Amino acid sequence: MSTADVLDEARAIAILERGLALPASRSISVGIGDDAAVLELARGSYVWSVDSNVEGVHFDLAWLSLEHAAARAYSAALSDLAAMGAMPVAALCALSVPRGVSRAQLAAVARGQRRIASLHACPLIGGNLCRAERFEFHTTVLGRAARPRLRSGATPGDEVWLAAPVGLAAMGLELLQRKAAGEADNVPKSTMAHCVRAWREPLAQIERGLELGNRATSLIDISDGLASEARHLAKASGVRLVLSERALRANLAEPLVRAARALHKDPLDYCLQGGEDYVLCATGRRSRRPSWALTIGRVESGAGAWLETEDGEQLALQGGFDHLTSGPKTAAVRPRATNSPRGRANGQRPRVAR
Repeated sequence: MSTADVLDEARAIAILERGLALPASRSISVGIGDDAAVLELARGSYVWSVDSNVEGVHFDLAWLSLEHAAARAYSAALSDLAAMGAMPVAALCALSVPRGVSRAQLAAVARGQRRIASLHACPLIGGNLCRAERFEFHTTVLGRAARPRLRSGATPGDEVWLAAPVGLAAMGLELLQRKAAGEADNVPKSTMAHCVRAWREPLAQIERGLELGNRATSLIDISDGLASEARHLAKASGVRLVLSERALRANLAEPLVRAARALHKDPLDYCLQGGEDYVLCATGRRSRRPSWALTIGRVESGAGAWLETEDGEQLALQGGFDHLTSGPKTAAVRPRATNSPRGRANGQRPRVAR
């Protein structure tokens, strides 16, 4: 690489600024180019969140492009706003890049971020750029909500809802890895494409989050797996969440079922353990349920998150991704058949649903 090809910080920022240029917004009086952005907002409830996506932990460029990685990082941050019933306003990104990053790579980052910013009318208005050993996206998002919806509002008598089926993203990553190893030849191409797209191109459910903000009693997004998020919601609300195996199976996405069948796996394991779907999970009264919501369980007095099997047994939900104890998210979920509620270990039903 010649000296002329080496990017300094000013030129790198200029490439990103050009790539991220969006139409002016009345609420943004100062955007990229100063030490901080300035937003002119009316009074109300403002919702802030920050989310990190780190190469080797959250994504592997062997399985997706840098443009997809940038878009996924933006969507993941915005999903936190959706989970509060908030409307996005603007975002900041602290971007870390490896030595020798190219113009083409920076342009790809900007394209991915711009696509999501445009889709949700949430411009990226500044941030920071530094050198690191790998690509890292640390995205801060600002939103506003008339009444932010929390995890702590679930009450006995509520239903448990999903805004869409889950498990496709985890299956998508596994299929990519199996394909590279020559182990996915029996998976139909259309099925693989559907699952892979769910992992590579998740979208924050902003519109459904806004509707749930007016209807639900509690709300959370599924980034680390349904089992994990159900436990978080139950603990925050001080209730017992009971998910129905029958209802979950009835609402599985057909591509997930087809892929799991081809791999001789139970799709329910991906539904419970697979993360990065960025689908909303909520609780609320039956009379307030949106027409599109999938009912998957109920809220009772008590504690913990449980799976009620088709024969009436209740198993404690465990598992899911933990940022401090789990391996990287780039390692696909590969549950064994005995981890399924339908599975058997030495002829016995497992006592914990993982």
